[in-house]
Amino acid sequence: MKKVLIKAEHNYPVLIGASFKAEIKELSKAHSKILVVIPKDLTKVLSFDFDWPSNVHFLHLANGEKQKNFASFETILAKAGSLNIGRNDAIVAIGGGATTDVAGFAAASWLRGIAWYGVPTSLAGMVDASIGGKTGINTSYGKNLVGAFHSPKKVIIDLDFLDSLSERDISAGMAEVIKCGFISDPKILKLAQDHLKNMPELISRSIQVKARVVSQDFKEGKLREILNYGHTFGHAIEKNEKFTMRHGEAVSIGLVFAAELSALKIGLDESIVATHRDLLSKFNLPISYKSGAWKKLYSAMQGDKKSRDGQIRFIGLKGVGQPVWLNDVKEADLQVAYGRISS
Repeated sequence: MKKVLIKAEHNYPVLIGASFKAEIKELSKAHSKILVVIPKDLTKVLSFDFDWPSNVHFLHLANGEKQKNFASFETILAKAGSLNIGRNDAIVAIGGGATTDVAGFAAASWLRGIAWYGVPTSLAGMVDASIGGKTGINTSYGKNLVGAFHSPKKVIIDLDFLDSLSERDISAGMAEVIKCGFISDPKILKLAQDHLKNMPELISRSIQVKARVVSQDFKEGKLREILNYGHTFGHAIEKNEKFTMRHGEAVSIGLVFAAELSALKIGLDESIVATHRDLLSKFNLPISYKSGAWKKLYSAMQGDKKSRDGQIRFIGLKGVGQPVWLNDVKEADLQVAYGRISS
């Protein structure tokens, strides 16, 4: 087992290669009551042959992004109320990024903040969503517009969950891994060529990228924004697709868009843009988006939480491992970049 320390409003470990059942059993000794939040399609991982402690209670939510809304948030709070969850109790989120986001937000809100623990079951959740303390839900106005910074007490990464993921889910997670390679750790891009063999190291290195950034800028004063490389356009696509597209798939398109915008605005070498396309295509991730959607996408980007005073802001690349801030990008330039990734 490997441990990565995250420094935020409090320090907490990410345990890579731990057993989630053994860890929860230990947590049950430290808290009077534990509320486990888990989507319905993961119920099977709880296994009836495991003797769960009597103070561990379960709540099943909808699957995927459908759980990341006010209704699920209220459902968690109602369950916490019915169980009389106190300040010394805890919430455990078992699931992908949508689960850790909404459960973490509920933990931040209940009694103005109780302990929570993340057990990410998707690759994207392992390397991104469960780490860093961002929690929240989606609204009709956009993705992640309501939430709080509230770090978990521990993140438990059980690598056995990877065996249950589809090829599509692995690929969606690889978009976030590849993002970390482009903004900070070029070795990730090499290891990704044989991702199945190198998966534990890819997860570890991606987490370390996020740990370094979050430890310096917990509440996204500036530096943490580099983790949004590919996300401004990606979030707009997710909204336009009514959140039916996997997050990593939308981010994949967003990465290519950001690379093309970087080539246009700050001269990113075309070979690096090509590397974006080639590497993402290796995982059968989308690298283009339908033409004719510009007005809706532009409107969505204007409402993105990263915009300031009506100015759309992007993270670009000057080179591999060299993220830069692109402020007040003109719509005409954005349309040129969109034209380069439209199909």
